[in-house]
Parts: sequence; C-alpha cells; structure tokens
Amino acid sequence: MITLTNIKKTFGHNTVLDGIDLLVKKGDVVTILGPSGSGKTTFLRCINFLEKADEGEVSIDQFTVQCQKPNRKDILILRQKTTMVFQQYNLFKHKTVIENIMEGLVIVQKLPKEEAKQRSLDVLEKVGLAEKANAYPSQLSGGQQQRVGIARALALNPEVILFDEPTSALDPELVGEVLSVIRKIAEEGITMIIVTHEMSFAREVSNHVVFMDGGKIVEQGHPEDIFLNPKEDRTKQFFKRINPTHSPYSYIYEKTI
Repeated sequence: MITLTNIKKTFGHNTVLDGIDLLVKKGDVVTILGPSGSGKTTFLRCINFLEKADEGEVSIDQFTVQCQKPNRKDILILRQKTTMVFQQYNLFKHKTVIENIMEGLVIVQKLPKEEAKQRSLDVLEKVGLAEKANAYPSQLSGGQQQRVGIARALALNPEVILFDEPTSALDPELVGEVLSVIRKIAEEGITMIIVTHEMSFAREVSNHVVFMDGGKIVEQGHPEDIFLNPKEDRTKQFFKRINPTHSPYSYIYEKTI
C-alpha cells in the first residue's frame, strides 16, 4: 500500500535521512523508534510532503510521486490519501470542537455542512468526546484536545494516518487516554505509522517496528523480535540505555481503557 524508496534529506551539510526504504501494507500499524535526532519526524513529514525529500519516491495505493520534482497537483492528491496527528494539537482556538473537525470536511472535501456535522459527531463519539462537541479548545485538557485532533484525522477517511509523537506534549497522567484511543483505531484495521517514545505501547499496538538512528533504518521487524531479541548492536544499546534492566518483562503496558 505504501512504498517509500531511497528517501534522502539534508539540511545544509547535515544528512538527516540517508536512503530509507520502507514497505507498509494495508492495515499495518508501524511504529518508528529511535533516539532524538535520528530523523524519525523528518521521515514521517516526507511521506506527505510536509517536508520535501531531496531524493526518493513515495507511493501510496499505487499513486507515485517523485521527491525531486513533485508538482503541486500530485502533492495534493497524495495528501488526500494521508492525514497527520501532530505533537501539538493545532486546533483553531476560536472554533468549537465540532467546527474544528468540520473545517477540513467542508473546505477541502466540499461536503455539505449537515453531512460534515454528522460525520464529525460520529468520530467524536468514537474518541469518547461527543459531549464536548460545542466546547472550545481552551475548555479541554491536553489529552482531550489531542483526541479531537485524532477525531479530525479520522473524519477525513484517509488511506493512512501519520502520528508524530502524539503524547509528547501531554502530562504523564493524560497519556493513557490518548493511547487508548489510538489502540481502538488500530483494532479497526486502519493503516497507521506512529513515531513514538512510548515503548510499551509500541510493542503492544504495532505489528511492525522500525528502529532508526543516524538517518537510517538500523533494524526492523515484528515487535517481539525487536524488543526481545534485537540483532543489531545499536538497537541493543538503545534499549539498554532507556531501560537498564531490559528483559522480556520490561515493557508490560498497563491498559487504561
């Protein structure tokens, strides 16, 4: 479904992505792990051209865009197949929750307002915030605002949802409610690529884990293989550093449903 081929990106003399290849099948939940500065977020942003790669090719559902010379029309088509949930919630402060979700449906997808409103209510129900439809972002907790961001992404019916560290801006006690919503989405078979530092969650929710460092994919595979039996020394070193007592029992996730 998604094929990323030889993705390269530099900022000045700094190579951020150094020829990345990745295949994501329909319904996959792929988590991308790695230390800060490894290129994870840049890679995610290159998928839908929020960041333009210097070289490579992005294909989604057999629609291909060359990174070196993309035209505006191709980028727009590609973006219609994806949506992103950001670290910061990026909600319009002067609009209500339901207006924030309806915005893309009415302005971009040109849906009639009543249809857009009903779809927005449906996704708010899915993320457990139906009762907050008429609230403003300032009246919500950080976790609730991020759940609105997820609802906004779901409403667009994308081919794939990209999550850029969706819990990094949250207080620790609010992380669980957001991860719980993402887990429920994963159970519905929606294709997702998630950059995260939540190790336990990554092991539980994904069916494919990618470990990046230095702008390259160092190792990838099934979560149990990566977490419990990594082959590469750099991967082993990473897990040792974040959890010196790394063992098969180090990443037990306490569900918060």
